[in-house]
Amino acid sequence: MANTLSPLNAISPIDGRYQSKTDSLSPYFSEFGLIKYRVIIEIEYLIALSESKTTPLDFNADQQSALRSVVKDFSEVDALRIKEIEKITNHDVKAVEYFIKEQLAEVLKPNEIEYIHFGLTSQDINNSAVPLSIKDAKEEIIIPMLRKLIGQIEMMASNWKDIPMLAKTHGQPASPTKLGKEFLVFSERLHKQVNKLEKQQLEAKFGGATGNLNAHYIAYPDVDWVTFANNYIESLGMIRQQTTTQIEQYDELASLFNTIARICTILIDYARDIWIYVSMDYFKQKLKEGEIGSSAMPHKVNPIDFENAEGNLGIAIAILNHLADKLPVSRLQRDLTDSTVLRNIGVPFGHLLIAVNSILKGNDKLLLNESAIHADLEKNWIVVAEAIQSVLRTAGFEKPYELLKDLTRTNKVIGKAEIHEFIRNLDVSDVIKDRLLLISPQNYTGNA
Repeated sequence: MANTLSPLNAISPIDGRYQSKTDSLSPYFSEFGLIKYRVIIEIEYLIALSESKTTPLDFNADQQSALRSVVKDFSEVDALRIKEIEKITNHDVKAVEYFIKEQLAEVLKPNEIEYIHFGLTSQDINNSAVPLSIKDAKEEIIIPMLRKLIGQIEMMASNWKDIPMLAKTHGQPASPTKLGKEFLVFSERLHKQVNKLEKQQLEAKFGGATGNLNAHYIAYPDVDWVTFANNYIESLGMIRQQTTTQIEQYDELASLFNTIARICTILIDYARDIWIYVSMDYFKQKLKEGEIGSSAMPHKVNPIDFENAEGNLGIAIAILNHLADKLPVSRLQRDLTDSTVLRNIGVPFGHLLIAVNSILKGNDKLLLNESAIHADLEKNWIVVAEAIQSVLRTAGFEKPYELLKDLTRTNKVIGKAEIHEFIRNLDVSDVIKDRLLLISPQNYTGNA
């Protein structure tokens, strides 16, 4: 069996078939990414100790630069060195600590070296590194990608804002709308959730073995370690949780996962609607030379991009929901189940990224078939019944709904001619009749 990971031997399609579509997430959610973010937390903590004057540490600018170069120059070779150390320690975070001590052996004095990981437990590192990686991925990859999709949908809404279209409720002909407005529904829904995602701040746990900063206070009892810890976490762009066990509470992280899952749900709704519009022939799809829609039926051009998106979004939702349900629950001060599932955080982000790229691609293939949309309206003059009965109500006509119900609830074809004949036979003024005769499926679109 091959030892080198490749698209052919990867178990997960994220690292296999779709690797080229998800590699932008690797710096945040891969094993390499997790290790590097742990190094970031350790190094910045050491610098914060020096700057706060809480300990004898007092690094000059050159020393701080040397410390930060451990992060700046961090490579796959460094990550592999940490994995080698882990084989001995059998502890991933302790391996990071020992690696940093190796790297800084010629930069720091022996007594300064021992302030690396001072007073900390593994979860101070993990519960700061993981939310920081999510924060960065959210700001640098996820939100820009979603904004791009919203912009594309809004562009389509603008292009098609004047095209009347038959609406369907319960799959049946309903009051007409406009095609552009139906796209605006999704851009508005996505805007709300992406805005919420943007505002959701990541929280970190940073408080020692059981959350009380015990080791810090026993070493330096006169230092305000709570304020120090708050300031340190805020310097990383996050909020420090004040009262914790050994691990973070995960409630706000669960809320963030719920928001992302809701975005995925909206995108499934969008993908299914577009799929249906394609099946109704409202849209054709751009043809690509050499591309095959079916291995048996040469004529087919399948809406595979929207189907691909729907499948990936479903997987993302399932994992996001599990993370949101599981992470806030831990036995007493902690168990290891959070650490186990946290390693899968990148998976739903990967499936979301694949899905959004598929939707972007699918949207770009859509070719408006305006004649089919117009023909569908013309076949369904029956939908102006609502308009007619509404006008008749304003004219004081008795029981107009019931009258239109008798006309329209039939298996007979009710077209323009039948509707106009009905209007001309009404016992109303010519002014009302003329007003009613102007109504058509094309113009009965309200404020769409």
